[in-house]
Amino acid sequence: MFEKLRKAFHTFADRISTQELTGGKLQSLLEEFKIMLLENDVALSVAEKVVEDLRAKVEGLRVGRLGDKRGPVLEALRGVLCEVLTGCGSLDLLKLAEERRKESRPLTLVFVGINGTGKTTTIAKMAKFFLDRGFSTVLACSDTFRAGAIEQLEEHARRLGIKMVKHAYGSDPASVAFDAVAHAQARGINVVLVDTAGRMETDRNLMEEMRKIVRAAEADAVLFVGDALTGNDAVAQAQEFNRYVQVDGSILTKMDADAKGGAVVSIAYVTGKPIVFMGVGQAYGDLKPFHVEEFISQLLGDH
Repeated sequence: MFEKLRKAFHTFADRISTQELTGGKLQSLLEEFKIMLLENDVALSVAEKVVEDLRAKVEGLRVGRLGDKRGPVLEALRGVLCEVLTGCGSLDLLKLAEERRKESRPLTLVFVGINGTGKTTTIAKMAKFFLDRGFSTVLACSDTFRAGAIEQLEEHARRLGIKMVKHAYGSDPASVAFDAVAHAQARGINVVLVDTAGRMETDRNLMEEMRKIVRAAEADAVLFVGDALTGNDAVAQAQEFNRYVQVDGSILTKMDADAKGGAVVSIAYVTGKPIVFMGVGQAYGDLKPFHVEEFISQLLGDH
C-alpha cells in the first residue's frame, strides 16, 4: 500500500542538493513536491499545509557533501505528517465499548457514506472485530430504501451468528435505529452497528434524514466510510458528511487495491477527525486498525 505516495516523498528527498536550502531553490523544490502530492490524491488545502510546514522545517538546512542527503528531509516530513495526523485526535472504539459495558448500556455506532463504498460489508467486518474481542453485537438495517439492502445485511448477520433488527422497506429508518438500541439495552448486548442508506452528500433531504437517524440512535460515534480509490472525491464527501452530522472518525475501504494514500492524510485533515480503520480485503477479518506511527513509517520506508 501507499507505494506511489512513498515514491513521491523519497523523490523529493533525493532532489535536495548539498547547498543551503533557501530562496528560489527551495521554492522550486517545494512547488514540485506539492504537484507530486496533488497527483497522489492529497487535497490542495492539505498539500499546501504540508508544504508550508515543511518549508519551516527545512529552510536553511545544510547537508554535508558526504552526509545523508535524504535523512534530514525525511525526518522533517515525518514531523509534518505526525503533526497533521495526531492533530486529528484518536478514537479508541474498544475502550469506548468497554466503558459502555461497565455502564450497562450499548455502544452505538452509525455508519454513513455514499453508495458503493463497501459500507455494509465494513459493518459486518466491524461486527466480527467486536465479536472476536468478546463484545456481543447486533446489527440495525436503517437502510430501508435500497433494494436488497435488508437481505444483504441479514445474510452477514446469519454468517456471523448475530441478530439484525429490521423494518419493512419504506419505513422510517430512524425508528429502526431506535428499536435496535432498545433491543440491545433490554438484552444486555454490548454494541449496536447501524447501517444507513448510501446518499450523495449533495442531497439535502437525505442528509437531514441521516441527522434524524443519528439522534434517534443517540449515537456514541458516527463513522464515515469512504472508498480510498476515489481519492479527492472521498475527501469532499467526508467533508460534507462531517458538516451535517459531525463525523467522529473515518474508515477507508479498498486500501488493498491501488490506493495512492493521499486520501488518508486528506480526510483526517479536512474533518479534523482520525482514520479509525482501513479495509484491506473482502474477508471479515480484513479490517485493519489505523495507527498513525505505522502509517508514517510505511510512507517513509521504515518497513
